[in-house]
Amino acid sequence: MTATLPEDLPEQVSRALREDIGSGDVTAQLIAPDAMARARVLCRESAVICGTAWFDEAFRQLDGRVRVRWQLQDGARVAADTVLCELEGPARAILTGERTALNFLQLLSATATATARYVQAVAGTACRILDTRKTLPGLRTAQKYAVRCGGGQNHRMGLYDMVLVKENHIAAAGSIAAAVHAARRLSPGLPVEVETEDLDEAAAALAAHCDIIMLDEFSLSDLQRAVALNRAAPRPAKLEASGGVSLERIGAIAATGVDFISIGGLTKHVQAVDLSMRLV
Repeated sequence: MTATLPEDLPEQVSRALREDIGSGDVTAQLIAPDAMARARVLCRESAVICGTAWFDEAFRQLDGRVRVRWQLQDGARVAADTVLCELEGPARAILTGERTALNFLQLLSATATATARYVQAVAGTACRILDTRKTLPGLRTAQKYAVRCGGGQNHRMGLYDMVLVKENHIAAAGSIAAAVHAARRLSPGLPVEVETEDLDEAAAALAAHCDIIMLDEFSLSDLQRAVALNRAAPRPAKLEASGGVSLERIGAIAATGVDFISIGGLTKHVQAVDLSMRLV
């Protein structure tokens, strides 16, 4: 899998190391400064691995003499009890960096693994899985990278790269049409999406010629009606289903014909992948 690494990756790692090490790793001082060590990282469950660059960066910042040899690349699916990598270098650096490096690897692998499950659940349809802005603070670019490793696609990165008109924006602007018109005038060139809560609002968004219509918490029957309404329009929009999405329900949602399904749980409901590092 190839995906561009985020530019703020070194900053994310540096911040995490400062948080953990503080004034110094007092336990690592028990080890002789010239002691060398070898270690390996084991994945104890089936997963999609992601975060190797963050892992490497943690040790690069601590001590450039630490060498990491990976058995795989980001996006690889592994079975339980798979050895992911081996490390060799100064023992102090390996022990000091262990937790920070594993934290990134277990978190991003969790996001990639969850995404892959949802992607697999809609396989055979034209529907694509999207993430949201419900990310861990300071780690948005990392988690969105992990979504791509799991086969998903990124929604907007932040508040600056897409206009997303929600209920409060509509209330303040006066109507969906007024909000979309203002968005086109103030942010020309940016895609405009409107969040809708029923078929009447979806029809209004379609009439306003927005690019994407979010169908929030729609029933399956209303999703089908929205898809039919959209296909009959002179200028169809892309349709994004959102809210109430589960692995059990997502196949039926995709079968309605929507273009996208966005899932906040990909980055919000994270259950870390079980990893361990052992000296050998």
